[in-house]
Amino acid sequence: MSVSPSVSAPVSTPTQAELLDYVRRIAADAELISSLPLDPEGRTWVRLEGPGGSEAWLIGWPPGTGTGWHDHAESVGAFTTASGELKENSLTARLPADGWKTLELTEGIDRERRLPAGKGRSFGQHHVHEVLNESPDVHAISVHAYYPPLPQIRRYSRTGQVLRLEHVERPEDWQ
Repeated sequence: MSVSPSVSAPVSTPTQAELLDYVRRIAADAELISSLPLDPEGRTWVRLEGPGGSEAWLIGWPPGTGTGWHDHAESVGAFTTASGELKENSLTARLPADGWKTLELTEGIDRERRLPAGKGRSFGQHHVHEVLNESPDVHAISVHAYYPPLPQIRRYSRTGQVLRLEHVERPEDWQ
């Protein structure tokens, strides 16, 4: 009788759908959600182990806070609101990855989504958006996952239809 050595199956790259499923499952974990320390002034976050080597975060949003316009470079991602409500403003057009500082956006590319508790979405590479907690008095909590782990975040300012690249953050800037 011969025995074959056991071979581990390679870890598969998580899809956008799998990331969305993951953030929804985590957002439904009431004990984990209630364990996040909340700050009345600034966002709080805890890093989580995401599926298939992805990067995941549990984030607390005080009333009136937001991310500003940004993208996640080559990473795909998903997020779900666990409590409260978030608003996402996004662009439907894919921007050039590099080589520009200022773009004039065409009309009709803006999208707005309201994401109350239990609602979320996934997105592809180079997705440009901002996420806001517009409530005047209620914290929001959300779960986010990205694959591959974020290589960088590009931050933008926006005035009307003009989008300007302001700076690029690397993982060491937020960990």
